[in-house]
Amino acid sequence: MAFTQIGVCGNITNITDITNIVTTSTCQKDYLQFFSYGLLFLVGFVVNAAALYAFIGQRHSWTDTHVYMFNLSIADTALILFLPFRIYDALSCLRTGFCTFLINTHFINMYSSIATTAAISVHRFLAVRFPMQTRSWRKKKRVAFAVCLVIWGLLLIINIIYRDQNYPHNLWTCYERCKNMPLSLTMIGIMVFLGYVIPLLIVVFCSSQIINILLKVKDKSEERKSTIGIVTANMIVFIVCYTPIHISFLVNYYTPVPPDWKHVAYLPAHRYLLVSEWIASTNCCFDSISYYFLLKKFYS
Repeated sequence: MAFTQIGVCGNITNITDITNIVTTSTCQKDYLQFFSYGLLFLVGFVVNAAALYAFIGQRHSWTDTHVYMFNLSIADTALILFLPFRIYDALSCLRTGFCTFLINTHFINMYSSIATTAAISVHRFLAVRFPMQTRSWRKKKRVAFAVCLVIWGLLLIINIIYRDQNYPHNLWTCYERCKNMPLSLTMIGIMVFLGYVIPLLIVVFCSSQIINILLKVKDKSEERKSTIGIVTANMIVFIVCYTPIHISFLVNYYTPVPPDWKHVAYLPAHRYLLVSEWIASTNCCFDSISYYFLLKKFYS
């Protein structure tokens, strides 16, 4: 079922052009996105609300690990809370000036989650590789707070510098760019290499080292086994959730777009991007694995 949607996809030099340059086309309701993001919102909201409740409940006994995990929970919760706009957009092709804020917020929260996961991996590696030294370190919580603030600060600075990338005239709907106007190659490079490849290398290296060290330990306790399990699970989830979307950025940039793309119902590269975005968003639910192992004492 289609309906008329007003979109602007072209070069605009001033705000008046936004109202003067208008293209009328048809916009298809996407029921698959509606139901998939709806389910993700329900599950993610319950999981992250429970995690936040648990974190706040034991805030007086926080360690540096809790600080990192709480920051991860904040990023995941923020992403979840804005999903209703995406759910509504799937059926109404929402397009307002507010869309720039929505899409920027979505990716800021996603990359905050990626960077925080990398920081947690480094934190775990140091604790396992240098157990005696890390226990004697002072101000670990302050360092953790500082790292989290730096992550958010860098993301906001990058967002401000490249804010024009998601201005309304570049967007077809709130969560879809005009297919003939992809992100700049510079922005894609920052997102792929700085935002994903470097954290990926950190996560894989630290996780592999932790697993290798723990496997050599003669102690066969359940705690050691559970640590190996959670580290392995986090690494796999990170790779599975975030690899497709960063491949899709490159695929969409280099894939030619037909001149009549506004009237083409199905473009493989674009569909791959939409699916990979949903896969990346599911990470906010899988992070609950980490929450469980950290907070199980609280629930018991």
